[in-house]
Amino acid sequence: MASLSIAQMLVVGLIALTVMLAIGGVAMIVLRTVEVRGRVVNAGTTGLTGLTSSVGNGFTTWLSRIVEPFAKLSKPSDLGDISGIRAKFAQAGWRNPSTLPLYFGLKAIIALILPFIALIGMRLSGVTISPNKMMFALLFLAAVGYYLPSVFLARAQRIRQREIFESFPDGIDLMVVCVEAGLGLDMAIARTCKEMAVRSPALADEMNLIGIELRMGATRERALRNFAARTGVSEIHMFAAMILQADKFGTSIADSLRVHSDELRLRRRLRAEETAAKIPLKLLFPLIFMIFPSLLLVLLGPAFIQILNTFENMNR
Repeated sequence: MASLSIAQMLVVGLIALTVMLAIGGVAMIVLRTVEVRGRVVNAGTTGLTGLTSSVGNGFTTWLSRIVEPFAKLSKPSDLGDISGIRAKFAQAGWRNPSTLPLYFGLKAIIALILPFIALIGMRLSGVTISPNKMMFALLFLAAVGYYLPSVFLARAQRIRQREIFESFPDGIDLMVVCVEAGLGLDMAIARTCKEMAVRSPALADEMNLIGIELRMGATRERALRNFAARTGVSEIHMFAAMILQADKFGTSIADSLRVHSDELRLRRRLRAEETAAKIPLKLLFPLIFMIFPSLLLVLLGPAFIQILNTFENMNR
């Protein structure tokens, strides 16, 4: 058996990484297709990007049934942990009932398949390593495969929350216009939902859920608190508390909404300035380790060559 070389290690790592990204990409495409299909169906009926319905979700249901036996390997037994995962799904916009078994099934499958691919790659390449190193490598690959769906979930959750945060001040401005025009708060939310469907489908989906809950008989307090819990955005928690406080004390809702909109715009600007201030620090490491060495090589390389040639001539 040949010894483990750097090239062979790179080949095995690239094979494992390719399979891992392929599986994760298929999962993301499936979940994204479910979301898009739900938008198309709702756009043809109400003009909104509303809830994901069961229409067009056959493939996702079929795939979840296939991976459901593997989901039992990674699914937690504590109901509190499952509720937390469901909350993350809601904040990421994944409302398909088949998402939960698909998520845990992919965690188990990827955690099992990555070490298996690594072993096959080692066998085919004819390399051998010590049992301790092999065990460590297999455990590391299994851990990477297990937490990879969680990384995708966190990324989808973060992107959706950012979209809602950035478009929410515009939605509040539309609500102010509707309230000042004489509409009630519930009708203002419904009208804002229709107008925000193009600007921010995620925010339109969440506001559409408020109207659905109100029509089903839920109180405004419950609907607004559910809205804040589904999004997980602190600014929306403040919005719900502000609306409920205005209803309780009888203050002007339009004035409260205008003040809250100004505060949200200030927060959005401060967050943008914070992100811009981090750019020089993030560019520091690429400049030091990638650009500066190349620049020094181009500028000082000819001088070093001439110096070496001069010393050689002197020695002769």
